[in-house]
Amino acid sequence: MFLYNVTVGIDKDVELEWLDWMKSEHIPKVLETGMFVGYKIYKVLHDQAEDSVSYSVQYFAETINHVTEYFDKFAPTLIEIHRARFQDKHVAFMTLLEEIG
Repeated sequence: MFLYNVTVGIDKDVELEWLDWMKSEHIPKVLETGMFVGYKIYKVLHDQAEDSVSYSVQYFAETINHVTEYFDKFAPTLIEIHRARFQDKHVAFMTLLEEIG
């Protein structure tokens, strides 16, 4: 199993709007690509700035090929939609992990 983790720091003044949008629009669109079998979202509880809060959004893929295909075919458009909607209100970084069983 592979984990594609996106950690997002979002300004507190748009946190609830962002969280609602992620759950109702963005995450469903990521899952509709068929590249991931599920997701989880966590609020980061440490190292918070006073004007922002961080979340970890985790997408689970069965193969590295699914992740690669997502990056090639779908990620650029979905990332741009997110960037445009929350421009200057967020920072994000991605991490790809492989489960060791």
